[in-house]
Amino acid sequence: MSASEIEPFHAIAISRLAHQMKAAGRSVIHMEFGQPSTGAPKAAIATAHHVLDTDGMGYWESPGLKTAIARRYAEQNGVTVDPERIILTCGASPALVMALAATFKPGDRVALARPGYVAYRNTLKALNLVPVEIACGAESRFQLTAAHLAALDPAPAGVIVASPANPTGTIIPAAELEALARVCRERGISIVSDEIYHGLSYGEPARSMLEFEPQALIVNSFSKYYSMAGWRLGWLVCPPDRVDRCRAFMGNLFLTPPSLSQHAGLTAMDSLEELEGHLDVYRANRRLLLDALPALGLGSIAPPDGAFYIYADIGHLTDDSLAFCERLLCDTGVATAPGVDFDPVDGRRFIRFSFAVSTPEVEEALRRITPWFEAQAKG
Repeated sequence: MSASEIEPFHAIAISRLAHQMKAAGRSVIHMEFGQPSTGAPKAAIATAHHVLDTDGMGYWESPGLKTAIARRYAEQNGVTVDPERIILTCGASPALVMALAATFKPGDRVALARPGYVAYRNTLKALNLVPVEIACGAESRFQLTAAHLAALDPAPAGVIVASPANPTGTIIPAAELEALARVCRERGISIVSDEIYHGLSYGEPARSMLEFEPQALIVNSFSKYYSMAGWRLGWLVCPPDRVDRCRAFMGNLFLTPPSLSQHAGLTAMDSLEELEGHLDVYRANRRLLLDALPALGLGSIAPPDGAFYIYADIGHLTDDSLAFCERLLCDTGVATAPGVDFDPVDGRRFIRFSFAVSTPEVEEALRRITPWFEAQAKG
């Protein structure tokens, strides 16, 4: 594998077209990216203004922020994490790079679910690791199971787990997480758990893999629940014996996350009332889409337990999800993500809607796409 084999992120091309249309005067609703349409919490922005006025800033890793994150694991997950095991990063993407680079050697095989976030596959390839994609369908709620890992021969060196998942929003139940952890211990499989959508769930909350496997590497970020995607702030929880190695990667490849973002992030962690208000909006948007899409012929939908996505089967209309999304955008002004980004095999017949926008935007999107889908079905 080599970096030359990295595939494009097709949703970026959709977004580029959407912005060109908007610049030409067209009305566009952005449902192609998984980023909140809301900004950072008001108190976090106020903190940032104060810091800009009073602090020259520089390379820095906030001890207070690391302590606050550790306290969150204690309060929400019942696990004790030494703040020194937490490395602050420039978003979840560098945390993923560090977790993989510090754990595996070139040529190692790493399992992951298909469908799954496009950057998992491509980051593995860029690091000269071998993605072992496991087809996960409705029977496993589009998620990896312990049985999947137990059946792999030979055992992979590692596995990437995501709960809630992108693009489906499905959550792995606690019992299955425990079973996954057990199989990984028995077979010597290292776990990288992407928990970037924690805090965004619509029933039972997502559980951290740290509750079941203390040696797991945990990737998380302020981009989703804290609505701070543009601030580029995340973290990696490392096993104690890998902290120094991960810090070496962070220091050499990324230095530190922005000081301004760290100050703002610490304040954001206390803005729960405002953040839970965002979750209420997502919950309402989710319900609108789940009620409306089946009437448009999109009845085969992954169960969105968390995150802010709906992954819908459009196989009765097309086997080219990229061209389908381009046509949908040009005809209606509604931008969506093609399933081929998340599943290069079966994603040709899936589409992903992000509902991390305002409720009026979801309502307007439905007004636009309803006659369009009706016309596709007749055609």
